[in-house]
Amino acid sequence: MLTNRNWLVLLVFTFVWSGSQRSSLAQTFGLELHNNAMPASGGMGGVSVSRPQDLQSAVAGNPATLRLFQGTQFSFGGAWADVNYSVTQNSNLPVLGVSPYSATSSTPGGLLGNIGLTQDLDGMGLPATMGLGLITNAGAGVNFRAVPQSNGTAAQYLSLDIVPGLAVSLTENLTFGASGALGTSYLDGPFTDFAGMTTAYGFRGTGGANYFLSQNTSVGAHWQSKKNLRFEDAFLLPIVGTARDVNFDHPSNVVFGIANSGLMDGRLFLGADVVFKHYSDADTLQAIYRDQWCFQFGSQYLMTPKARLRMGYVYAQNPMKSAQIESIGGVVLPDGVPAVRYVQAQFAAITEHRITCGIGIQNFRPGIDVDLFAGYGFDTEDQFGNTSVSLEGNYWIGFGTTWRFGGRCNSS
Repeated sequence: MLTNRNWLVLLVFTFVWSGSQRSSLAQTFGLELHNNAMPASGGMGGVSVSRPQDLQSAVAGNPATLRLFQGTQFSFGGAWADVNYSVTQNSNLPVLGVSPYSATSSTPGGLLGNIGLTQDLDGMGLPATMGLGLITNAGAGVNFRAVPQSNGTAAQYLSLDIVPGLAVSLTENLTFGASGALGTSYLDGPFTDFAGMTTAYGFRGTGGANYFLSQNTSVGAHWQSKKNLRFEDAFLLPIVGTARDVNFDHPSNVVFGIANSGLMDGRLFLGADVVFKHYSDADTLQAIYRDQWCFQFGSQYLMTPKARLRMGYVYAQNPMKSAQIESIGGVVLPDGVPAVRYVQAQFAAITEHRITCGIGIQNFRPGIDVDLFAGYGFDTEDQFGNTSVSLEGNYWIGFGTTWRFGGRCNSS
């Protein structure tokens, strides 16, 4: 049997090993993560809409579930995501300056951090819980600058959010919640060497509800608005040499979930979430993706009073759309449809099937919980006109540590 010291050694070894590995579209839905890199949800396929097992998932997901966390709780989580991302370009894009090449992206994997804090207000006579998070909301990147034929092709995107939220119990079984995410986003590309790194700020609101049908079964749902971003002077038009702004939106999302904790005498927890992403109304991404459905399934088994084993499966519909001549964030590409296809290849979120696992230890030390998780996306490839993409070796791995002060999690 592993002692607490042995578990700590395993945690440190796992994280150090992950940092020694060698871009990160493996576990995203389009570009967004949807709790797939959170300490507990990461091991359960991201399942967290109705009964999240870590507080970051409540802050970043359905804010109504903040009421499941009592007292004062603080959690820090980190993850590493990586994939071997290869592109083969079979034709010339004369204005963009791209000629045929085949190469693997040199972008290293992504280091993702997520921090959360919750505080219930029951001691003040209010049936409410506040939450605050620093969340990695989205990220992806490819880099072919070392390939002369690519003419400096690279695409990097990162979104970091500050998320305050509040949940209120209307009845013993029904809660409502709302949160707002103020995000900082960084975009480089995807227009070959004619683009440079720029920064933009955006806001997104989330509203959700959670309802216990019985002591063991609950259902939840939440809606997220679009996040509107404007990257100023992000693209320098070829030939004429004038800079253009790029409009970029995170899509609105509708998410449903159900969870049950009554199987096997309460030792087995099962959950399922459904995510709908409305890309057809999102600037830039509407030229790359079509509306997407994603299905997440997760389980948690209580091995001992302290240890929890987690597993999950995710099916994310391939969102890549048929290309047509249209603007990308207000920029009309001079090489037409082949150029749109080339941009799509830089954001090819084509991993449909994923599996995850994890383990959680409650009271690893008094009042301290530890979580580990890992995931793998099955190898896949796709064709975008004269541009082909393959993703291999998709994996992500991470951990979380939670400190509980005068409270516990009522999710299980």
